[in-house]
Amino acid sequence: MLAQTPVQIAWVTRDLAATETALTAVLGATTWVRMPDVHFPPDTCTYRGQPADFTAHVSFSYSGDTQLELIEPISGVGPYSEFLDASGPGLHHVCTTAPDVDAFDAMVSEASGADGVEVVGRGVMPGGMHFAYLSAPQAGVPYLEIAYVPPDIQAFFDHVKRQQT
Repeated sequence: MLAQTPVQIAWVTRDLAATETALTAVLGATTWVRMPDVHFPPDTCTYRGQPADFTAHVSFSYSGDTQLELIEPISGVGPYSEFLDASGPGLHHVCTTAPDVDAFDAMVSEASGADGVEVVGRGVMPGGMHFAYLSAPQAGVPYLEIAYVPPDIQAFFDHVKRQQT
């Protein structure tokens, strides 16, 4: 597997504003960019082996070079609502990225072949971002995410990062 450094830490919450305020105080994230009603469509996303169909509000910021992502499930059943129902708000996943789609596929395939690791959700979002959530309870984090972030979406993330004062 390509050795990758985690680039993102994500939390699931019932209240984006409250979590933004807390993480601003604790991690120094000063500017949050919200994306309301992000839909994970059944034609390109799966959850627990079935077509996915859920929506979440998402908010991004940065602390240094680490992206912070907040996710508030709005409708449907997916890895966010399942986590919130089972555990309440909290740390949901750590994400690492692949340099291209082929590397993404290889990383997901290799990771999912490890003992105790299961691909819980996977998909391609509008704009071409590929993601996979891996359940690895022995890692002490509910999910690990592997993502391929295409250049246009990376440019958006770079814009968010530049907004930090």
